[in-house]
Amino acid sequence: MMVMKRPPEAGEVLQGTLDMLILRTLVMGPLHGHTIAEAIERTSENALEVEQGSLYPALHRLEDRGWLTSEWGVSENNRKAKFYKLTARGRKEMLAAAGRWRKMTRAIGLILGEANE
Repeated sequence: MMVMKRPPEAGEVLQGTLDMLILRTLVMGPLHGHTIAEAIERTSENALEVEQGSLYPALHRLEDRGWLTSEWGVSENNRKAKFYKLTARGRKEMLAAAGRWRKMTRAIGLILGEANE
């Protein structure tokens, strides 16, 4: 599960969002799981925290769908780690998911009466 750090009352993030965030994070290049979680947290200005119990099943699901590939390597801590890489199909899905997300957040903004430029 991805947890909103602030505000705590925000509740769960919509299903599928974690997949999109993982795919977007891997645009930078191959990363291992711990680094993916840290990148999401850092990029969200510490508003989002990805729990390991959600991250690794999501990585496996994305790999099963052909959106990621993986290979074993050595992490910055000199430990064996599985590195995940975005595939062409994964990049296409990430762009589609980001488009769906933008349309949905714009629609919600309209309902809430917020200007969304």
